[in-house]
Amino acid sequence: MYCTSQYFMVTLYRGARWKIAIYAADHGIPHYHIEGPGYRCSISIASGEIIIGSVPANVLREARDWAEPRKMELQAKWQELNG
Repeated sequence: MYCTSQYFMVTLYRGARWKIAIYAADHGIPHYHIEGPGYRCSISIASGEIIIGSVPANVLREARDWAEPRKMELQAKWQELNG
């Protein structure tokens, strides 16, 4: 878990050049972030749709493939950090 004096960030998965993370004290609907070199986006946990940002199509596909069977885990982590 990454921590600064302002927020916590939990990395849940790390791909070759990208990661999936959830931030504490975040706003909006429950979501996770896909972050990599030169891109960042927020993805709805419930629908898997991009909320904001952009990401290469292949990374989005891989991240969704990882996240889809873990929706309950992602939702629980979101609630733990933001509930």
